[in-house]
Amino acid sequence: MRKELRHKGWNEIKTNDSWAIFKIMGEFVNGFEKMSKIGPCVSIFGSARTKPDNKYYKLTVDISEKIVEAGYGIITGGGPGIMEAGNKGAHLGGGTSVGLNIELPFEQHDNPYIDHDKSLDFDYFFVRKVMFVKYAQGFVVMPGGFGTLDEFFEALTLIQTHKIGKFPIILVGTDFWEGLLDWVKKTLLEEFGNISPKDLDLIHLVDSADEVITILDNFYKESQLSPNF
Repeated sequence: MRKELRHKGWNEIKTNDSWAIFKIMGEFVNGFEKMSKIGPCVSIFGSARTKPDNKYYKLTVDISEKIVEAGYGIITGGGPGIMEAGNKGAHLGGGTSVGLNIELPFEQHDNPYIDHDKSLDFDYFFVRKVMFVKYAQGFVVMPGGFGTLDEFFEALTLIQTHKIGKFPIILVGTDFWEGLLDWVKKTLLEEFGNISPKDLDLIHLVDSADEVITILDNFYKESQLSPNF
């Protein structure tokens, strides 16, 4: 009897998985239809826990404002902290301000600086991450936690494996990122040989808004703006 119950429960799980495909497809369709109309954008990542008086919150506002003045829109995760700062800078600069929101058990709520017609809601992280990558002309990665690292390393992996075209990946904050990059160079590259020297060229480390704009401008003097994948 116990074996039959386990088997029945497993069949119910498989059935639910099949129906979930339609919800996943719906999120992709809705995201593609809305995001395909926004034009060239830069995705900004960073901690939801960063407070408005933090130097990186203020720097993110400055960076985002300069990015929209350079002709790009801003895409963030739509929540508080660095995400709010990114949308705020886009709003202050009069540019496109996109928020890709997701329901979380803590720290996620819409910030007030997202364009009312460019706020999208997601249940699935993997669908949301496709939108970040597919419709971004670059990543600006501010100090953050596991989610920020996930998005940073996923972009590196996709470019490294030629699943998407190369675009600028810009880390902001030497004091935050330098230790990680030292580990990548000394451990992954030199000690174990798990990456190639040219993989390090995919990453830019900066400390100012002007440096971010210079990297974007220099890259797109020779590359065409277009969606990825």
